[in-house]
Amino acid sequence: MIKIIANNYIKTDKVEEFINLAKGLVENTRTKDAGCIRYDLLQDIKNPQILTMVEEWEDQDSLNAHMNSSHFKEVMASTADFTEKPAELHICRTIM
Repeated sequence: MIKIIANNYIKTDKVEEFINLAKGLVENTRTKDAGCIRYDLLQDIKNPQILTMVEEWEDQDSLNAHMNSSHFKEVMASTADFTEKPAELHICRTIM
């Protein structure tokens, strides 16, 4: 099982637009991507510009298929200039 934590640092004037696009991505991923166990969008309470994707995948093949899906690629292309700094991506495995 693979878990992803992706912290996105979004420009103030792009937060709502990012959320709207990400909602579609979350819905499409949950319904269309085999091997998706969890796919959530979180917003930091203290800093609403930090939007975090928390993902859980059965295996690397499922994650790779997701990253190659049209719904993922389209949102990534649409939001490429929304960030203040590069995302922090953590790819994790469960130990306990």
